[in-house]
Formats: sequence, C-alpha cells, structure tokens
Amino acid sequence: MSAEGDSQPKKDSFAALRYKDFRAYVAMRFVFTFAYQMQAVVVGFYIYQLTKSAFALGFVGLCEAIPAIGIALYGGYVADKSEKRKMLLTISALVMFASLVMFAVTMKSMAPHLHKGWIAPIIYFMIFLNGLARAFYGPATFTIYAHSIPKEIYPNGSTWSSSSWQIASILGPAAGGLVYGFYGITAAFSVILIFLLISIVLIYLLRPYPPVFVPKESIWKSLSEGIHFVFKSKMLIWAMSLDLFSVFFGGAVALLPVFANDILKVGSEGLGIMKATASLGAVSTMLVMTRFSPMGKPWRNLLIAVTGFGLSIICFGLSRSFYLSLFFLFTEGAFDSVSVIIRGTIMQLLTPDHMRGRVSAVNSMFIGSSNEIGAFESGTAATLMGTVPSVLFGGSMTILIVTITWLKTKKLVPLSLGQIQTPAAE
Repeated sequence: MSAEGDSQPKKDSFAALRYKDFRAYVAMRFVFTFAYQMQAVVVGFYIYQLTKSAFALGFVGLCEAIPAIGIALYGGYVADKSEKRKMLLTISALVMFASLVMFAVTMKSMAPHLHKGWIAPIIYFMIFLNGLARAFYGPATFTIYAHSIPKEIYPNGSTWSSSSWQIASILGPAAGGLVYGFYGITAAFSVILIFLLISIVLIYLLRPYPPVFVPKESIWKSLSEGIHFVFKSKMLIWAMSLDLFSVFFGGAVALLPVFANDILKVGSEGLGIMKATASLGAVSTMLVMTRFSPMGKPWRNLLIAVTGFGLSIICFGLSRSFYLSLFFLFTEGAFDSVSVIIRGTIMQLLTPDHMRGRVSAVNSMFIGSSNEIGAFESGTAATLMGTVPSVLFGGSMTILIVTITWLKTKKLVPLSLGQIQTPAAE
C-alpha cells in the first residue's frame, strides 16, 4: 500500500487506519473511553447500593448533563479558536482529578473519617466536573478527527472511530462490573486511574492542531453562527432531534443496575456483562459496516435503525430471562451503531472546517447529553410508574418519534450520500 496521505482504494476497509494521525486519535479515544465507561458502571452500581433509589441513578445522569449542555456552545467556541492537543490535556487532567476524589471517598479506609451522608453528594459533584470536561472534549476531538484523514474516507473513518468507542464500551463496563464484583471499588478505581494516565500519554503523541478560526466578532455572534448553521440544515437538525428524543425516552440503559440487582438478580458482574453486550452488538455491526456501508440511502437506513432500537428496548423490558435480555441488548446496540455511523458521517460532510467546534457543540447539546438526560427521565419515570412500565413507555415513545420524523422528512428518504451534500437536499 502507498505511503501515508496517498489516496486509498474505494473498497479499502482499512483506509482511515493507514493515516498516522488517525491511528493516534483512535488509540487515545479508545483508552479514554474505556476508563470513562468503566467509571460509569462502577459509580452507577455503587450509588444504587448506597441509596437503593432509581431516582438517584437518574440524578447521576442529570449532574453530568447540566454542565455538558449548559456550556457546550462555549466549549465549541473555545475548540474552534484553540490548539487542540493542549485543550485535551487540560480536559483529561480534570477528569483524572474527579476520579482521584471518587477513589478517595469510596475507600474503606476513609469510611470512619467521612460521614456516609457526604459520599453521594461528593460523587455527584465529581460527576458534575466530568460534565464540564465533556463540554470541551467533544468539540476538540471532533475537530481532530476531521483533520486526521481526507474527506473522501470520512465514512470509513467514522466507522473505525465509532468502533474504537464501542470496543472500549464493551471492555470498560465488563471490567468495571467484574473488578468491582471480585475485588471491590478501590481496585476498580485504581484501574480507571491507570487508563486515564495512559490516555494523557497518548495525547502527547498527537501532533498539535492549531486553530482554523480566528474570531473577528463577539463571542455571542460566533456562537449564534454555529446555531444558525445547524438550524438551517434540515438534515442536521432532524438527525439531532431524532437522536435526542429517541434516547431521551429510550434510555433504559440507565436502569440496568435495577434490572441486574432486583429483576434479573445477577449482581454487579451481570451488570458489567449486560452493559458490555449492548456494546458488543454495536461493535460487531460496525465492523461489518467497514465493508458494507449503510450510506447508500442514509436517511432511510437511519429511520429503520432507530425503529429497531425502540423495538429492542420494548422487548428488553418484557424479558425476565437473563440470556434473552442479553440478546435484546445486543440488538439494541446493533441498531444504535448504524444510526451513530450515519449521523456522524452526515455531520462531518455537511460541516465546514472553520465551524466544526461550534457545530459539534450544538450536536453535543442534542446528542452528547441525551444519554444523561434520558437517564434522568428513566429514573424519574421508574420512580413514578415502576421500572418495567417506564422502559415499555420509553420504547413506545421512541417508535412514535420515528413515525413523526418520517412524516416530516419523506423527501430525504430516497436520497443517496452524494445527494445529501447538495443544496437541493436541504
């Protein structure tokens, strides 16, 4: 194969991985995501054991979503005008600090010196700090991705980038559940901290990415430019809205600790397997998509994928068998991965270079925090109507959202990938 930077054959499944900068980016994202996903399982199960409250689980998501949404636009503005590697180092340092604090307050040796009532509030505040970091992380990595490979292989790059995230999302939760179950929370946080440290080392391997945007107007005008760009693009706004509302109502994953502990009775080890299974479905499908792209008629395929996601949520809520539940979590992850690839490719293709940070920030407000807001909705709904009815309600609402989106976007359904990049598609 030719040297880095040369054009790649259209059917080359490894096209994006032949670029050094992209490989460094994927490795960094994998390690950081592993630690982040492992932490999510550990914190979720610990909080539920501490409080025995589904609402408390939802509140964990809310604590992260509030800052992630509240300053997302500012995070995109900073990403557009800043050097990206330095920005990622600062973000990773903040996440490591939050993990160190949670490591300390959950240690058994700390228990006699810390009132039990303070543990959950401290953890909530550390999750809040993670939300602050996420508001900047998304726009920064979105820009690095865009400059690491040529535009013509964005679909292939999106598949590998998403696959690295999903593989980390398989191993991270599984490791979190198993290490927590067999060795305790202190050992689990030790592993998390090691992987966060590795991610910082990998960030140093990235080349500096200087800003391509120098603001000449006020910050408010710059931010409004990003919002205006998204809202004038019919495909972008509907894709973001579809994800926001489907995940908001279909956020059953937030209730997995309740299913693991109270309904399926499989403990923290089972919780790790359940979380990993959804990601296994996702990454298996993504690897298939490196060869068979879903971008032939992207909008049609997106609607089909989200419909499958909603149906999987409903079936999971009805299941009382651990292995059958794993199957529906697998299909949920598989359908979700198709929509992730399609949305990611559409967004990269339609966004100009000088606005990537701000458009990514708007995307984060819709999509990046929809999981956390959905977690809060799921926790609240489970408190009001019960765990299983809330999951069935959420899956049904997802199907309704897809139906409404289809009725509003019928003209986009037959379009090919090439056609969505033309003004006529808008």
